[in-house]
Amino acid sequence: MASAAEQLAANLNLGVLAKATELKKRIWFTLGALIVYRIGSYVPVPGVDASVMGELLTQMGGGILGMFDMFTGGALGRMTVFALNIMPYISASIIVQLMTAAIPSWEQLKKEGESGRKKLNQYTRYLTLFIAVFQAYGIAIGLESLRGTFAPAVADPGWFFRISCVITLTGGTMFLMWLGEQITARGVGNGISLIIFAGIVANLPHALASTLELGRTGALSTFFIIFFLLAALLIIAAVVFIERAQRRIPVQYPKRQVGNRMMGGESTHLPLKLNTAGVMPPIFASSLLLLPATFAAFQGDRSEPSFLGDMANLLAHGQPLYMLLYLVGIVFFAFFYTAVVFNPQETADNLRKYGGFVPGIRPGQPTADYFDRVLTRLTAVGAVYLAVICLLPELLIANYGVPFYFGGTSLLIIVSVTMDTVSQIQSHLFAHQYEGLIKKARLGGRGTQPGGRGR
Repeated sequence: MASAAEQLAANLNLGVLAKATELKKRIWFTLGALIVYRIGSYVPVPGVDASVMGELLTQMGGGILGMFDMFTGGALGRMTVFALNIMPYISASIIVQLMTAAIPSWEQLKKEGESGRKKLNQYTRYLTLFIAVFQAYGIAIGLESLRGTFAPAVADPGWFFRISCVITLTGGTMFLMWLGEQITARGVGNGISLIIFAGIVANLPHALASTLELGRTGALSTFFIIFFLLAALLIIAAVVFIERAQRRIPVQYPKRQVGNRMMGGESTHLPLKLNTAGVMPPIFASSLLLLPATFAAFQGDRSEPSFLGDMANLLAHGQPLYMLLYLVGIVFFAFFYTAVVFNPQETADNLRKYGGFVPGIRPGQPTADYFDRVLTRLTAVGAVYLAVICLLPELLIANYGVPFYFGGTSLLIIVSVTMDTVSQIQSHLFAHQYEGLIKKARLGGRGTQPGGRGR
């Protein structure tokens, strides 16, 4: 016989959304916040000729600036107030996570619960401000040295422009950080992830239109376009399957007597994701490999040979050295980031503290070693999966001239954020339906008295 939870899940449907007032408010708030974000991505930075920046990004679309422009939904190419987007916050979050594993006092803050989490979040905000100021100043200096075909990028360079550019870009990043936190608290889904998701998805209609236009002009064959779209659907299905894959380690809690009652004896499981590192390994690897191309692009005279120019040519998309180093970087960061986010020793200690154990494995260090072995095998499979997902689009870009960055990083972000948001909406619907059943049960109990008589 199905349990009450299983019956609720079977009867769960979107028809409940019409009655879920709180969920509708959250969805409308999320949509309104994303609209504000998209409007802000068209507000230009004062004193900058956006056409020159767009010309630069067209010339080096495969560089790190091109990848960041994809994440910002074109805001970097238009040089708007949201040009830095939420990237400084992501960098600060990664640094704080790494420092939490390296600094004992920060690790203790992580274990203190809500108060420690608030303090770490405060550190992340301060570090975000510092990184945003640093990057904004670098962009201001770079813009002053840029010149397009007909005009310079900055008509009136100097300290006034630099200060105004730093204030504008930093203010845009801090506003997006606040907006993301508001979406997380008052909306649906993770706000920071949804902002990146919205920036990537905003470019998809233009990218699809460009692909179809190349097919109309004969630059790409109709058969290749159909094959490419079908392959994209298959890859998305594979990403969804892998991202939902788990290795469930059984955990048993022994029975114990409390007074006259027998407590415990439950059997549960510890879920370990196949791709524990998520989307971070491709981001780290691609960022490191694209740095030489970015620095080479800011050289005054690009026609002269230089070390950075030679490195940029060797590490261009589709080159064997780029593919090899990209593969090595993904595998390395997959193991590195997994070791940061999951601590087998801490998990084993927590299990022993609450009386849990893995059947057939002794508590303590043997359990930690078992978790480490399982996690190593899962990470190896996950690293191969990330490498295939990220290298396959690179081959398409290099060999067939696909006119947009159909990268594994953007694909992973789109799929993971969509799955997470849909899961949260289902959780809200499930909670609303469960509360409705509880209210009906209470009303039914109040309507009758012992002996079958109503009040």
